[in-house]
Amino acid sequence: MNYKETLFFIAKCLTISLEEKNRDEIEIFLKTTDVDWDAVVKVSTAHYVFPALYCNFKRADFLKYLPADLVEYIIHITNLNRDRNTQIIQQAQELNSLLLANNIKPIFLKGTGNLLAGMYEDIAERMVGDIDFIFSKEDYPKAITILREFGYSDVNKYKYHFPNKKHYRRLQKENNIAAIEIHKELLDIKKYVNEFNYSFVEKDNQIVNGVTILSYANKLNLSIIANQINDSGFYYKTMALRNAYDVLLLSKKTNTKDAVNALDKLANPLNCFLAACYEVFDRVDSLKYNNTKKTAYYLSVFKSQFANSKTTKIRHKFIKTYLFLKTRLNILYKSIIYKEYRVWLFNLLTDKNWYHRKLIQFGIK
Repeated sequence: MNYKETLFFIAKCLTISLEEKNRDEIEIFLKTTDVDWDAVVKVSTAHYVFPALYCNFKRADFLKYLPADLVEYIIHITNLNRDRNTQIIQQAQELNSLLLANNIKPIFLKGTGNLLAGMYEDIAERMVGDIDFIFSKEDYPKAITILREFGYSDVNKYKYHFPNKKHYRRLQKENNIAAIEIHKELLDIKKYVNEFNYSFVEKDNQIVNGVTILSYANKLNLSIIANQINDSGFYYKTMALRNAYDVLLLSKKTNTKDAVNALDKLANPLNCFLAACYEVFDRVDSLKYNNTKKTAYYLSVFKSQFANSKTTKIRHKFIKTYLFLKTRLNILYKSIIYKEYRVWLFNLLTDKNWYHRKLIQFGIK
């Protein structure tokens, strides 16, 4: 199995709890085909869907088709993730109670928000990093103060910090499993900030067991934005299956076209991701998208990248260089305009430890 075959096989397996046709086809495939399980483990792990794969196989009673040692390993990893997510839910509920007691309403985002919404049949399905939440601009500084007083401190103990406009620097608390990210924005790209922000998502949020989370439509939008915009997936025309799996589940709870059509400048990159999901998950009806010339072009590039890995690597290297230069030039521009960026850049360029870390990063000691 090459990379494309492996990716599409994993994606289709992630639908078998929801799509009877795909379930039947995957069962026939497992019975009749010699699956490269090493490749499946490698790709599903890289895409953070290894536990989700197990949960779908288990629900479909397909574990009997897997090698015994693989079943043992995948159960072990899934159990670890379930334990971690149980602790994350408890930590998030504690944070919610603390902030509400101080008259501050957090809106929980991303994976933690999905766990709190009860979106997964098994909480072990979703691999979660940090606990993300967003606040109004008025509550944002208050939340930072309260959380620091509660024992949360900087993950990176640097003397200076990049002036991030989207969220505060990551904080952690001793004996708590996850770091937290305190957001005041959902994106840090200027042309999108006014379109998808706290004011937009706050209008139709939902409360589940006393915890505020995004509406299903905005959960879907943010799941795509995290890949397409924040991780530059729209440039690379690649897909993160963890985000795509969330979109698949959310497509059963909200109309995908209506969700992305509620936006303007973001509508095209979001619609393109839906088109890629529709292809990768083998044409699931709930993944409706607007079939335009832009989506057709996006899909043609998306699919062509699997055919020639060398050309794709060259293209991605070019994009990486372009984005690197664009980011650095933007920092220089902001350093001219804003004092906080000038101070940060001066501290960075006069920090001997920073140069030392860079030398180690490039393998020079």
